[in-house]
Amino acid sequence: MSRASLPHPVLQVRDLHAYYGESHALHGVTFDVREGEVVALLGRNGAGKTTTMRAIMGFIDKYTGSIAFRGEELLGQAQYRISRRGIGYVPEERGIFFSLSVDENLMLPPVVKQGGMTIPEILKLFPNLAERGTTQGTRLSGGEQQMLAIARILRTGADLILLDEPTEGLAPAIVEQIGVVLRELKSRGLTVLLVEQNFRFASMIADRHVVMEEGRVVDMIPNDQLPASMNKLASYLGV
Repeated sequence: MSRASLPHPVLQVRDLHAYYGESHALHGVTFDVREGEVVALLGRNGAGKTTTMRAIMGFIDKYTGSIAFRGEELLGQAQYRISRRGIGYVPEERGIFFSLSVDENLMLPPVVKQGGMTIPEILKLFPNLAERGTTQGTRLSGGEQQMLAIARILRTGADLILLDEPTEGLAPAIVEQIGVVLRELKSRGLTVLLVEQNFRFASMIADRHVVMEEGRVVDMIPNDQLPASMNKLASYLGV
């Protein structure tokens, strides 16, 4: 595909710097995510992947640069306004309300735009949750919690989804199910930015891999170039 025919970037991150107090966490991070793509942020622990996600959502107190979503600058906007633009965030800790049932968790986030999935569509995508409607969050397995965290975002109509470590600590069968779900979301035209330590999982899902080290983007590897880049990637990731 020629550069001119590539889909337009949905998300454009430019020269992003972020700080935790006096600690300089991100150093000029720059990358794009195009319409309908799955892009994986790869890197060792502490590379700045989660901080990048949090900056996009406005969860960092001090940051500079530019984060544009569909051409609109997000830097300086209130967190709730960023979400209402159509960006859904599934944090590493999942954020399930354990005192609420599965159904209550599903209905909790507000619809932000038209085009979200219906409850029957969501439960077809996540059959594990279909029989768990009245089950409290405290009684869900880790895999079910992750499915619920993703499922409730799909109802909101968000068309850019940020997933932070969706497979961490999950059994292989559940990881496979989440992979099926992400491929289905991609086929529906949703755009996904994914932080993932499980490189093999990312390689089955992502179109491109943005590699980070010490708060910087150090490489971008298209998925079709992975076989030729394995030694380099192993060096980046320490595997």
